[in-house]
Amino acid sequence: MRLILATVFLTFVGLSLAACGNISPTDSATEHDHEEHDHEEHDHEEHDHEEHDHEEHDHEEHDHDDHDEREEKSSQDEHAGHDHGDAEHSDHVELSLEAAREAGIVVSVAAKNAANETLSLPAELRFDADRVAAISPLVSGRIENLTAREGDTISRGDTLAVLASRELADLKAEYLTAETAETLARQALAREQTLYAEKITSEADLQTATAAFAGARAQREGVENKLHAVGVSDAELSKLSESPDGSLAATRVRAPIGGVIAQRTAMLGASVSADDPGAPALFTIVDDSVLWADIAVYKQDISAVQPGIAVNLVSSTGAMLASGQVALVLPSFDETSRTVTARMIVDNAEGRLRPGQFVTAQIMTGNGALAVMVPAGAIVQVEGRTVVFVPTDDGFEPKQVTEGQQIGDRKVIRSGLAVGERYVSEGAFTLKAQLEKDAFGDGHVH
Repeated sequence: MRLILATVFLTFVGLSLAACGNISPTDSATEHDHEEHDHEEHDHEEHDHEEHDHEEHDHEEHDHDDHDEREEKSSQDEHAGHDHGDAEHSDHVELSLEAAREAGIVVSVAAKNAANETLSLPAELRFDADRVAAISPLVSGRIENLTAREGDTISRGDTLAVLASRELADLKAEYLTAETAETLARQALAREQTLYAEKITSEADLQTATAAFAGARAQREGVENKLHAVGVSDAELSKLSESPDGSLAATRVRAPIGGVIAQRTAMLGASVSADDPGAPALFTIVDDSVLWADIAVYKQDISAVQPGIAVNLVSSTGAMLASGQVALVLPSFDETSRTVTARMIVDNAEGRLRPGQFVTAQIMTGNGALAVMVPAGAIVQVEGRTVVFVPTDDGFEPKQVTEGQQIGDRKVIRSGLAVGERYVSEGAFTLKAQLEKDAFGDGHVH
């Protein structure tokens, strides 16, 4: 009952207030609901604020971690960039093509060549000493006739001059006397042999005739040998007894070899002596169909120049003159030039070469195998590595290679540079200097 009364009372109060315009029941309920909603929103906002604070705290921690990671990565990138910079300075030279050309840098393409060394050595053409004849008189006399002049080409046995010699006339007369004595002794021996066979003469007479003949023959042979020594032949001796009067004194000076008369000192009417070793030769004959090329070999090249090795002779203009091989290497050094002489025998049948002419001897050494070869100056040492420089898009960089033997001014590349690759053939030391300069400027000493 009390509950019912209370409810009625509250309803009455509410209606009274509504009538007065202050509040409506609906508003009251709404206000109550709003208060509850505000409370809920406030609770929600507090909850959201707590969650937001928590999220902001987590975000700050995440940002802090990300910042640390970014700083560490940046430090690593800076360090990596610094290392990369070192690598560029130590392994790369930035250089434009125009600047490279101005610096004298030449780029070539690697190719295989025969591993031969060409030694270019000075050489002089000389007469073959076996083909030079200096002709002096074999007997003293006076020059009555000259039949050859300087520059004449003669054959072996040709007469160069005619001498009148009293000495020769005496020898020929002696020969004729010895020949007659031998003939008489032979006839006497034959007669004694016949008488002894018939037992008309004694053995002693036979022996005496035999001894006389032997003596006469020895006398004739002795004079004959003297005549041979002064140039009288057997054919002349066989006709000597038939010679006209006054001809015994005449003797001919003949050419012992064929060739060209390079010099003549003989003068018509001049007296010559066979007993004066200091007298000049009457004629000098040279045969230039074969020459010697004496090559001056320096000490460092002696081991490479041996008999049998191929040689080309070229002129000062590079024209090929002759080809052949080394015939011999003389065993001693020349005291003046400190070189050893290697001799080549040169065929000069056409007469194109002249003794006294200086030429260049190109001697080929090496095994001839094909290999990649570069100029010796293209190979340099960088940080203890053997390298050649190769072009890049913006410059040059060193490339490590393995070098082989040096042949002349070139070196064999065993590995590291392939056929067709481009490399710096001239100017490698310039690039090396620039590389070291860049490294030093960055505070790095390599």
